[in-house]
Amino acid sequence: MLDVGKWPVFALLPPEELRLIRQACVFGSAANEALYVTVNDEVFALGTNCSGCLGLGDLQSTIEPRRIDVLCGKKIVSLSYGTGPHVVIATADGEVFAWGHNGYSQLGNGTTNHGLTPALVSTNLLNKRVTEVACGSHHTIALTTDGEVFAWGYNNSGQVGSGSTANQPTPRRVSSCLQNKVVVNIACGQLCSMAVLDNGEIYGWGYNCNGQLGLGNNGNQQTPCRIAALQGINIVQVACGYAHTLALTDDGFVYAWGANSYGQLGTGNKSNQALPTQINTDKERMVEVAACHTSHTSAAKTQSGQVLMWGQCRGQAVASPHLTHFSGTDDVFACFATPAVTWHLLSVDGDDYMTVAQSLKKEFDSPEISDLKFLVDGKCIHVHKALLKIRCEHFRALLNETDEDAIEIHQFSYLVYKAFLEYLYTDTINLPPEDAIGLLDLATFYRETRLKRLCQETIKRGISEDNAITLLSAAVKYEARDLEEFCFKFCVNHLTAVTQTQAFADMDHDLLKNFINKASRYGAFKN
Repeated sequence: MLDVGKWPVFALLPPEELRLIRQACVFGSAANEALYVTVNDEVFALGTNCSGCLGLGDLQSTIEPRRIDVLCGKKIVSLSYGTGPHVVIATADGEVFAWGHNGYSQLGNGTTNHGLTPALVSTNLLNKRVTEVACGSHHTIALTTDGEVFAWGYNNSGQVGSGSTANQPTPRRVSSCLQNKVVVNIACGQLCSMAVLDNGEIYGWGYNCNGQLGLGNNGNQQTPCRIAALQGINIVQVACGYAHTLALTDDGFVYAWGANSYGQLGTGNKSNQALPTQINTDKERMVEVAACHTSHTSAAKTQSGQVLMWGQCRGQAVASPHLTHFSGTDDVFACFATPAVTWHLLSVDGDDYMTVAQSLKKEFDSPEISDLKFLVDGKCIHVHKALLKIRCEHFRALLNETDEDAIEIHQFSYLVYKAFLEYLYTDTINLPPEDAIGLLDLATFYRETRLKRLCQETIKRGISEDNAITLLSAAVKYEARDLEEFCFKFCVNHLTAVTQTQAFADMDHDLLKNFINKASRYGAFKN
């Protein structure tokens, strides 16, 4: 299940908000802008809002998500962004909306005025249903259900495919040799455009100084040109990096061409390639290639779900495909690309699937399928014998010797024992520091070293002038040396306030004597 929390821009969103996200996109020069769609099909934006790219109607940055009302309920099916930045989406109804930077008419509205709110792109598209959009640095292309490609925006290198280098202020059909062809997939590099046909042919146009069009030369193309070197090879997907291109064949092979100064072609060297070169992945069939026009990073996914990456990865040049532990290509861009933007619109698994950890957490203290209950202070806690045996040596020994389905506990309180059992299900504790003392006692008794450490961390985080002596006494009692030292130093650093508390007045005589001796050696009583 994709975790959008991997992207730092989402770090301040509370977990309950993150759980509602179904689609997301992270963009911007520092991956500091984001859009997301919730389960209720509401659309929110947050980040620095450069050129009004958040679509909120103003230029204000926002650390808190704000709703884009005009997009709520629209059902976004495709989203792309340029480096201006500008943002373009296609909806389930086939409509196209665009907003943000518009210095080169990349919003397709015939002007060069920035768009602060999403506006319908209508010229030449009114009777068309768009299924996919792709943006280069400052141009946009769109694919319709009929397999037609429309393009607009910046055109200094021919990237809108019009046959000239004049900027294209409104959508215009890319025809030329695509006139009677059916396109099924599109992608953009910074200054070039690519299209895959239903018959497996692939065409490119625009900037080509790094060989990113795969034509065997370095000349720019103002109209679509077929990559002849791939004749007879059936391409099903194309992805563009900043100045390199990846293509996936129907039998699962990957070809790459273009710029290679970071090893982004995966050929094992850093030489540019003007012709498609097959990548040796030493793996099974590939089912996806991934690249983003803002970076020099490449990724691919195998049929069994293994993910490979190469190119610029956290500043390093990785010249050959490298196996990762990731489950999706999105994670490569979250963790290794610069900037760490998303290469396409993220889709978060919205079904009822739960991880093992989530399932166990849900079943804690649920009587439905439990086979054991603990009776503490007259209350029941429902658990599962198998899990307790797996998680705790004490219970493995105890439950192998008894067939009881109810066990009474007298030496610990209900609050403490429940927290202990919950820890076995969740790996976490959720107690105030004063109650964590009781859990520390239990952890010491059951020889649960990790739980003991968690208790100590909880106590350290919750220490105050009022409870410092109580916590120090507990640390001494349970022989938690690190914690004792921590509490002692806190008491000395806040000596005046601590010595005025009731806990200090009620302090055990021997403990008080030791405390004063140690504090004097520490220099606490010097004038």
